[in-house]
Amino acid sequence: MTPSLPNPKRRNTLGDISTLYVSVLLRAVQAEGQDASLLQQQFGLGDTLMTSADARISIPRYMRLGHAAIELTGNPALGLTMGAMTRAVDAGNAGFAAMTAATTGQALATLIRFSLLNSRNSRGHPSMDLADARAQFYSIRPYNAFNYFVVDSVLASWTQLLRELSGQRRVLERVTIEYPSQGLESTFETWFDCPVLFGASENALQLAPGISALRSLQAQPATHRQRIAECEQSLKRIREGWSIKDRVKEKLPPLLESAPPTLGAIAAELGLTPWTLQRQLAEQHSGYRELLDETRRELALDYIRETHLSLAEIAWLLGFSGPAAFHKAYRRWFNTPPGEHRRAVRQTGSE
Repeated sequence: MTPSLPNPKRRNTLGDISTLYVSVLLRAVQAEGQDASLLQQQFGLGDTLMTSADARISIPRYMRLGHAAIELTGNPALGLTMGAMTRAVDAGNAGFAAMTAATTGQALATLIRFSLLNSRNSRGHPSMDLADARAQFYSIRPYNAFNYFVVDSVLASWTQLLRELSGQRRVLERVTIEYPSQGLESTFETWFDCPVLFGASENALQLAPGISALRSLQAQPATHRQRIAECEQSLKRIREGWSIKDRVKEKLPPLLESAPPTLGAIAAELGLTPWTLQRQLAEQHSGYRELLDETRRELALDYIRETHLSLAEIAWLLGFSGPAAFHKAYRRWFNTPPGEHRRAVRQTGSE
């Protein structure tokens, strides 16, 4: 039976990332002595796309690109090379705002605060606790060879920012990484210059004592205020277009794992009472169960189409009780079993 598919041009529900960061990846490949243009051709990264400040590619496409880059260079720690080559300007206006902040801690907090301007993923948003001098990054999981480098590159780029703005190499007390050890502890501890714990409960940097309060070597109050205002306006433009349905669907993915969240849990995330959320959704001719089903459907399609996750892993990520329940829902959504759909997609080479 022919599967029922949505518009293939729709936004990827797993997330997207600015081509500014893709440029960093390609520079890292060149630094490793390989021809990055081969990857550009393979992944359709033409000049028009790569020179547009607002252009993005899907997170799955970015992960496949990174995996191919690691295979080309033979460097499983390519994410660290990316971090070393990342400049504040590679984050656009958010980077300029961070670079001109008063202290190194405020610089990193600024970069993280405006992360939505450059990337979005279904797992959640990064955060920084200035009081505890600790920064945290959320990545798509389960982990595999396609997404280790994403964690490595983000944590390494944050570290590089701290080093450049503080003028010091040792800026961290420790690093924790969610994915399990890949036998590269020595390489990571040498690069970060501190203990690195794999298989941890979170991806995070704990800044060394005093580093967060150091005055940034590139502090410029007037420019910082100007860039912050510009970033705020850009962030406002993004969020102003979000309806209450969009806000619910933005909160759902990271809370789906193992079991779907209740309406009350989502209402709390939005700072609303359950009754108020129900009323606002009804005003837009929608309901919580409908949005939950729609979000699962969109995520399921992207997981099947663009990842190598097993059906059991996808079922868990979408909050189903098991593969059988996921299989039943998938047939209802697309009129075809998920395994058959995945095989058909790969045979046709569909994105």
